[in-house]
Amino acid sequence: MTVTDWLLDSDPAIRWQVMSDLLDEPAEAVAAERSRVATEGWGARLLALQAPDGQWDGGTYNPAEETDPDAPGQPWTATHHTLVLLRELGLDPASAEARRAIGLVRENSRWEHDDEKYFDGEVEPCINGLVVAIGGYFGEAVQSIVDRLLDEQLDDGGWNCEAEFGSTRSSFHTTIAVLEGLLQHEQSTGASAEVSASRRWAEEYLLERRMLWRLSTGEVADPDFTRFSFPTRWFYDVLRGLDYFRGAGGAPDPRLDEALTLVESERGADGRWSLENPHPGKAHFELEAEGEPSRSVTLRALRVLEWAGERNSLSACLGLMGSYLLEPRTGGPRTGACPVLRSDPRFGCRCRTRGSDESGDPLRRSRRDTHVNCC
Repeated sequence: MTVTDWLLDSDPAIRWQVMSDLLDEPAEAVAAERSRVATEGWGARLLALQAPDGQWDGGTYNPAEETDPDAPGQPWTATHHTLVLLRELGLDPASAEARRAIGLVRENSRWEHDDEKYFDGEVEPCINGLVVAIGGYFGEAVQSIVDRLLDEQLDDGGWNCEAEFGSTRSSFHTTIAVLEGLLQHEQSTGASAEVSASRRWAEEYLLERRMLWRLSTGEVADPDFTRFSFPTRWFYDVLRGLDYFRGAGGAPDPRLDEALTLVESERGADGRWSLENPHPGKAHFELEAEGEPSRSVTLRALRVLEWAGERNSLSACLGLMGSYLLEPRTGGPRTGACPVLRSDPRFGCRCRTRGSDESGDPLRRSRRDTHVNCC
């Protein structure tokens, strides 16, 4: 089975995005497949769990019943987190099922913070960015939250949920959530000079840090940024950041090169990517298993690399290394420090030249593997 066949042998939420983003299928065929998200598979299962009052698990951000305080992570079953996932699965916002579900949320769901209506948002920009994305996607009015987020942008270009407690430095997690929300808002309602300027400023926050580094120390800001997950929840990782830039369009900025090389290096020998970092906590049901090849991650990785163009991975890796000595991956001791991902020894870049796949699979791009020890 080719990677293409494997991706298509899956949930409608995966299939329609493969057809649209990777195979360029006709719009009518994509729309027909997308319509099945509401009636089959993951999307249908989530919709079926909505209560008559519009809530999932009895609450907006938290379930009605308290969960075990010693359990890892946080619960992901309340209304807000479920809506985040339904948007990511691509539930058709014009479908009768979506209109019913969103109407119930609009009328009944209120934040635990101060009883605010769901689409009025609450106080944390990490949450409000996601609400803007949901509102924009499903056609709800969220301009008041957009205005608030623009006012809350920090001097370094990003956002941080801790700003209300005095933090003046932005967070990767919060910044990507707000960026996604503002992008969705513009895509849904039309471009705005003020919103576009805010996004460009926030994009520079990520680009200056080359998607994962600390400016202060030059170290990886968080090792989890290099481990890919789905659902991403409110967490940042490099693949999520790259997928944002893909969605924003335009040519990739050169400062994305290291992040793109990282994504390529995580590809397995079978052309697939694994689910590396599921975020623990109570969930409605498991989508995919940790450590196993993930269709969700593979889809996103492939479309990011497709957007980046026919990159020659070996050239990218060599270019990043500069004059440092490269030795075979299985060869003797290394004699050079890796200047690219130097703080994490798990990066041994599997650099591949671009070429044709003997299987003819258009998604596997290259099987002429040239292994070098970049790091």
